[in-house]
Amino acid sequence: MRTAAVHGLLCMALALAGCEKHENSLSVTATAYTSSPQETDSTPSVTAWGDTLKPGMKAIAVSRDLIDMGLTHQQDVKIQGFDGSFRVLDKMNRRWEKRIDIYMDNNRKKARNWGKQEVTIFW
Repeated sequence: MRTAAVHGLLCMALALAGCEKHENSLSVTATAYTSSPQETDSTPSVTAWGDTLKPGMKAIAVSRDLIDMGLTHQQDVKIQGFDGSFRVLDKMNRRWEKRIDIYMDNNRKKARNWGKQEVTIFW
């Protein structure tokens, strides 16, 4: 079978299974953060891009090297192990690489329990 035909069949099978096609995927370190001054600054609900975080939002911060890979402001991202999409609304300190920070409202216990994990992201 021709490669294009195989690709077409695979895409159709994924669509029927309810999966979305993503252009990129990457294994990253995922940590968690909340809207608390102890973790951010004196304006913990305002992101580096100027968005305002609110409880219930599915948002992430990304390390700046990932921005160059296409994980720019407002990009939708799927995270392995989570339902739905997260939106890139914040960026992390320049010292981090291949890393995301998952917004967990004001729930510091939930964020601490998440800790640091390796996940695959899709965008």
